[in-house]
Amino acid sequence: MGIYLNPDNEGFWESIRSEIYVDKTGLIACTNALIGTEQKFACVSRPRRFGKSMALKMLAAYYSCSCDSRELFAGLKIEGNESFEKHLNKYDVIYLNMQQFLIGAKKRGLTEYLEQEVLEELLEEYSEYVTRPDISLADALRRIYVKTKKKFIFLVDEWDCVMRERQSSEDLQKQYLDFLRDLLKDQPYVALAYMTGILPVKKYGQHSALNMFWEYSMTDQQIFEEYTGFTEDEVKALCKRFDMDFEETSNWYDGYQLRKFKHIYNPRSVVSAMLFRNFSSYWTSTEVYDALKIYMDMDFDGLRADIVQMLGGRRIVINTRSFRNDMRSFTTKDDVLTLLVHLGYLGYDPERMEAFIPNKEIIMEFENAMSTGGWPEVMRVLRASDQLLADTLACDGEKVAEGLDRAHMEVASALTYNDENSLACAIGLAFYSARKDYKLIREFPTGRGFADIVFLPLPHTEKPALVVELKYDKSVRAAIQQIRERKYTQAFEGYTGSILLVGVNYDKNNVEKPHSCAIERWEKSEFTN
Repeated sequence: MGIYLNPDNEGFWESIRSEIYVDKTGLIACTNALIGTEQKFACVSRPRRFGKSMALKMLAAYYSCSCDSRELFAGLKIEGNESFEKHLNKYDVIYLNMQQFLIGAKKRGLTEYLEQEVLEELLEEYSEYVTRPDISLADALRRIYVKTKKKFIFLVDEWDCVMRERQSSEDLQKQYLDFLRDLLKDQPYVALAYMTGILPVKKYGQHSALNMFWEYSMTDQQIFEEYTGFTEDEVKALCKRFDMDFEETSNWYDGYQLRKFKHIYNPRSVVSAMLFRNFSSYWTSTEVYDALKIYMDMDFDGLRADIVQMLGGRRIVINTRSFRNDMRSFTTKDDVLTLLVHLGYLGYDPERMEAFIPNKEIIMEFENAMSTGGWPEVMRVLRASDQLLADTLACDGEKVAEGLDRAHMEVASALTYNDENSLACAIGLAFYSARKDYKLIREFPTGRGFADIVFLPLPHTEKPALVVELKYDKSVRAAIQQIRERKYTQAFEGYTGSILLVGVNYDKNNVEKPHSCAIERWEKSEFTN
């Protein structure tokens, strides 16, 4: 039992003992299925605070032959899986936290320091097979395998920290990638290699030689979807246990969308909200997240406009394939947006290939980044949104139209109107502050069509719902009439409060006052009789 070779199971015991533990041991069944196959190399990348290190501690506790973890996993999901007994505590595990090695290698090379530290433990455990202290780590492992036929499981945490923290040190990056390739690729002693980090495997010329790794990233988690974050059912159970409102929890922390699981929540933020009984932004500042403003301000054609449109609730189609999986090799705006997906600042729909701002917590991070300068027009629109909402709740259509005119003038370069979809994006931005008390839903299904925008009040706000119908070169009366005739509000199941019908029209030929607005207050009962 050591620090790197066969660590004990205490790390996972701490997770189990915590006040909140969500059972994610089903992930072990996924990794068990990879052992000894062509898919045994897995690089699972996610943003910070998404449970990557906890998953590695769990895998170490399960696979390491230095401890007996049967009691630890008793009653957890993996215990009922048919592969549980086959692999439980059956392997030598090498656990590498690259962040620690990078910090510790101040006077020596990174890989030199790593090999020395791991070899010291390996030589102590297998002294009868490896006697030379100057041997390389890969050579030592090969000798052990030849003599014992033992295979190792490699768990590598923060695999990409060299790419993130030594962005300009190309020589160090190449040396590091060569080391990983030589240690793992085509080696008979590898039973499984499971790496985690924020970025997928780096694409770097011939050093894409880590191509044996199967990538599971925020653009497509594949078999690991359920273990990427908290699922909707898991969050509902936590809300019930801690007496926290699920709708508000969803508004704050939901929004990461995968192929099968359409609602993935930020685990650390949900846990913080439950423990502190308070909804807030728990986004932890790190060297990665502090850089949001730098990436937002990059001078790529169309990047600024895309960010403004996403603030308005729009989804943007992006090409993720050209991204080189580092933090400095950008050639297009899509590379920047893809990085923001991997950092957790943007959600991504892998089926539609669309990026979007996932939730209220992340919206606040964008607002914080913009408030420090460089985005004055957008900030003026955001600050004016409080008054626009107040005018809407007062049913003052004329003032609302004036406010929309001003908002449009501020961000006209980023939000060029050419259809109702563009108008919807502008409305979402102009009503930015409404998200404090409302959940904004675009293309709200009603059974007889889709309402353009619906603002559903969060619990305890005591504010009316808003149904917004948009028209382009038509009339506000036509918008209101459509809400009535198609009975959009009948879709508000369980909602009993009053509803404001908001019709907005944009007249492209009216240069001075292009927007017009009409607002009517209705009670839900009037639509159900």
